Amino acid sequence: MHAPSFTWALLLSAGLTSGLYAQSARDEKDETPEVRKLVFTGVDHVDVNELERTIATRASKCRSLVIKPFCLASHSSTVEDKHYLDRSELRRDLLRVRLFFWKRGFRETEVDTTVTPTGKNQVTVTFAVREGRPTLIRTLNIDRDTSLISDRIRGRLILLAPNEPLDLVMLDSMRVLFQNELWDRGFGDGVADTTVVVDTATRLADVRLKLVPGRRTTVGRITIAGQKRVDESTIRNTITFKTGDLYRQSDVLESQRNLYESNLFRLAAIYVGPQPDSVKNVNIDVSEAPLHDVRLGPGLNNVDFGQFQFHYSSFNLFGGARRLDLDLSVGNLFAPSLAGRGVFRDVAADVPGGDAGPFLQPTYNASIDFRQPAFLGRPKDAASFGVFTHRSINPGVFIDRGYGAQTSFTHMVLTRAPASLTYRYEDNRVEASDVYFCVNYGVCDAPTIRSLRTHQALSPLALTGFIDRSDQPFSPTKGYVARVDFETASAFTFSDYRYNRFFIDAAVYGHKSRTKQVLSAHLRAGFVRAIPTGTDSGVLHPRKRFYAGGASSVRGYSENQLGPLILTIPNDTSLLNATTSLPGGVCALTVEGVKFCNPNAPSLHSSDFTPQPLGGTSLLEGSVEYRFPLQFGESLRNFVGAVFIDGGIVGGAEIRGLQTLSNIIKGYSAITPGFGIRYQSPVGPIRVDIGINPNRPQQLGVVTDVPDRLGILRIVPLGGSRSYSQGKTLLDRLVLHFSIGEAY
Repeated sequence: MHAPSFTWALLLSAGLTSGLYAQSARDEKDETPEVRKLVFTGVDHVDVNELERTIATRASKCRSLVIKPFCLASHSSTVEDKHYLDRSELRRDLLRVRLFFWKRGFRETEVDTTVTPTGKNQVTVTFAVREGRPTLIRTLNIDRDTSLISDRIRGRLILLAPNEPLDLVMLDSMRVLFQNELWDRGFGDGVADTTVVVDTATRLADVRLKLVPGRRTTVGRITIAGQKRVDESTIRNTITFKTGDLYRQSDVLESQRNLYESNLFRLAAIYVGPQPDSVKNVNIDVSEAPLHDVRLGPGLNNVDFGQFQFHYSSFNLFGGARRLDLDLSVGNLFAPSLAGRGVFRDVAADVPGGDAGPFLQPTYNASIDFRQPAFLGRPKDAASFGVFTHRSINPGVFIDRGYGAQTSFTHMVLTRAPASLTYRYEDNRVEASDVYFCVNYGVCDAPTIRSLRTHQALSPLALTGFIDRSDQPFSPTKGYVARVDFETASAFTFSDYRYNRFFIDAAVYGHKSRTKQVLSAHLRAGFVRAIPTGTDSGVLHPRKRFYAGGASSVRGYSENQLGPLILTIPNDTSLLNATTSLPGGVCALTVEGVKFCNPNAPSLHSSDFTPQPLGGTSLLEGSVEYRFPLQFGESLRNFVGAVFIDGGIVGGAEIRGLQTLSNIIKGYSAITPGFGIRYQSPVGPIRVDIGINPNRPQQLGVVTDVPDRLGILRIVPLGGSRSYSQGKTLLDRLVLHFSIGEAY
């Protein structure tokens, strides 16, 4: 970079003048008081949190947000990280602050400090900043070969614009982006040279970025070192380039990612030494990790009795980075001996009048998965195969058994853009009452319940495409991600459930680098239709229907509560007695008498009913969210605020068997605003969102459970419908969501 008057030594030496460093005579003593508070005033155009990280002076702070209540009660070093005033570093911090602003275009910034005693051997340090007028960019020119860097690519890589402050940090980042773009196009020796000319009188700067691609670079000799048990051929099959290919950044990054994801290496470095030649000899240094992983986990509790878990992974089975995973978990061990004794669950009490034996048998979940990377010697292809089986129970409620297999082929179309073809065969059977299916599956119609009770195969063939062009995995700030799924299940795929299903999920992100504000948008859409077979119009499995509402959906609703619903009510409420009968009959706890029970009886309240989602056959959902940093001092440095507006439509529920409800259950749409806060933790954003429900009433059918002549509980509709809404007051309409990770 070339620029007149860039002699930093002359500029920074001005920071040593007495006019920029004001403190009392007491501050000159060799005391080291504790810094209880650090304050910046006059900072308007830069991130205060980022500025704080560039200086040495720190304020004492609580070690963790979790123990914040203890820090408020006590300032002990046990719960706080203590920081003390170093006067020599404080003088240097004046220079650091000026340099920080100078690099970001504010070349006339002045800084003063004040150290104020606030207690015994405690002080508050204040940095009073006068930013001054910025040096603005007058012209920004990118000299390039338009056949290599198009206008679209140029627009994507530009980080600065005329009339913005001359941010040298941003300019250097932009230079690296253009240089990496040249590298990714096969010009590994390409250079992006910047020239800045500043007119100090007018505070205007002319910026020029000249791209010099040079000659195309190719991969020469590939040298691998560090491997001991892993064959060199395995590493060569894992990387995505070979001798003679263009030497490109995307291939280097993807190859390094593949080496780490194989779990074979603790370290995988791919680099090229200084070479003037256009043929680049590539070095790959690896450090191997253990090739096997075994974990065992026994357990005991008063509900599931004895438990045992086992996991085994082989990361290089038969060589070639082939991976084998074995998982087994067993529960309900020793249940016949422990049930009903001491603190242990009495299973027989949960199965009144029935046989508790099946509920005392062991439960299990087992799977074997095998993955072959570099399938048929192609680094961009992978294949996998797995089998699974399970048996789970909830005493007195259900017994769920199933088994199946899955095979998949994946091709990496582009970097971080795989396409997969997957076939999954699952034979499943659930033994439960009608009530279980209505309450837990949202299935309240007889044909679907009969289907779920028998051995049925759910065997779709799925084609999935995915692309990730976002900048961060946990909390993206720019770019986009998209996923498209198409499933088909028919006699051809050996499936008893037959349908076609399409689903798309996409999100786009944009941000302002200076303020770290992020504006994002999200879209989900889907469509599923059962394939009629003969006289049967088709039954959809509940897992293949669409649902909306929840922490990652329309946040003005609880999980899956936006869309077709049905109300359930226990059969022991005040509704089910002779005083609340409808005309034409008497309300009674029988299959024939329930239809005369009035769901709008005056003695009933909304809290007596439970809404159950039924799922729909179509979905359209969208969201816009604005995230912004909360700059309220050191304690809130890692907090981000958000406001959002979500909307969705779920419709087309296919409910059969309950004819009295057919005209009531319909699709439903809503738009819900809301706000939230995120804490940027090491494991990702910890998110708290509050959505505002629109409180639009729905006319919903009502069902309850009554025993038939054989004593089996059946789902029976009441006569008429009931108007149901979230609540009357604003507080009732607030829906709280707590989760880890962004909504999208």
